[in-house]
Amino acid sequence: MFDRKRFREWVRSTGMYAVVLTKWMFLALIVGSLCGVVGAVFHLSVHYAAQTRGAYPWLLWCLPLAGLAIVGAYKLMGTEGMGTNDIIDAVHEDERLPVLLVPSIFLGTMLTHLCGGSAGREGAALQIGGTIGQRTGRLLRLDDQDLRVATLSGMSACFSALFGTPLTAVVFAVMGISIGTMYHAALLPCLMSALAAFGVSLGLGVEPTRFTVAAPEIAAGTVFQGLPLSVLFALVSILFCKFIHGTEHWLEKRIPNPWIRVAVGGFAIVALTYLVGTRNYNGAGMEVITAAIEQGTAHPAAFLLKLLFTAVTLAAGFKGGEVVPSFFVGATFGCVAAPLLGLPADFGAALGLVSVFCGVTNSPVASVFLSVELFGSGGLWYFALACGISYMLSGYSGLYSSQTILYSKLKARYINVHANSRPAAPEKERKERETAERT
Repeated sequence: MFDRKRFREWVRSTGMYAVVLTKWMFLALIVGSLCGVVGAVFHLSVHYAAQTRGAYPWLLWCLPLAGLAIVGAYKLMGTEGMGTNDIIDAVHEDERLPVLLVPSIFLGTMLTHLCGGSAGREGAALQIGGTIGQRTGRLLRLDDQDLRVATLSGMSACFSALFGTPLTAVVFAVMGISIGTMYHAALLPCLMSALAAFGVSLGLGVEPTRFTVAAPEIAAGTVFQGLPLSVLFALVSILFCKFIHGTEHWLEKRIPNPWIRVAVGGFAIVALTYLVGTRNYNGAGMEVITAAIEQGTAHPAAFLLKLLFTAVTLAAGFKGGEVVPSFFVGATFGCVAAPLLGLPADFGAALGLVSVFCGVTNSPVASVFLSVELFGSGGLWYFALACGISYMLSGYSGLYSSQTILYSKLKARYINVHANSRPAAPEKERKERETAERT
């Protein structure tokens, strides 16, 4: 017997799902297209800046002036002190992102790369994409919950446009903000935005980042050889985060004036460049990463020198990101350390790139996807195991202090701490909770 009431409820429910799907498809198309265009222009601009720096080595001496221009631009646009942590806060707490953050980080990263600062691009990608996503959502009058999804969609889209890794971008956004949970409602919008941005960037001439590396056959001996290497990657991840944040705090304390700090940092990078006698540690360093992975060659101290250059650059106030430098550090360290444990240098470099990225971002699933999108599915078991070890042993350090880690890495225990914070002991946590409940 036909139940008219139940049928009406079914129609209403189906209509609601159809409306939501249409809404996110529409937003994904807009955000993905915008981020694809802006991301492609940004990628090509940074590439051109790097080529220009190579053609005119004297530009390195302009780094202190570039730093002063960056500080001035951020002050002029009212975005002083803003960075990737603010994008993460916008997802957690619905913080409003100023539209002028886009030209600020765009210009700041361009000048940093043009004049030889050591930085990456993903910080700019997350900030540009997150701002575009949120502002688009506000124009469409989305509510607070949907604005957070729109912000995540923008982050995914711009990351995808720059690196050509849409799946990694999606998983990093929906799982990397709060470790231990997943924004399931954001999965489809982020995926559609990332694919749209990826397609647009390809059409505008951005080549996706890919490497050629041969993975060894799965064997017990090889797996056991990889275990101590994975432990070392976790330790390198901790060193990376501690040194980056420690240098920033130390320099801000010693030189509180941002104008003087950025100028001093610029001169320090110039001095370090001439001291080491090479320009390999200026800019992103993709040539060194490629040589480590595809040729199995790297200077034994390259990972330490890149860490030093990056820490000084970012602590001084120059703009960019830490992820590509973490690629550099992981790849060069793995390239040097792997042969000592009987593994191929090139495969060790690939393992190092993914594992150190995992340790500094606390994103094991995204890191496994990254290994597939960068290197193919060969050696997937090695990458997954290395990422698991790096994630567990890297502790609660991380690049982004606003990132929350909801569950302990050692026990199935809810802790809800920010990255770079120490979780309370279980007994102390229980007493604090009981006290709060009584209050």
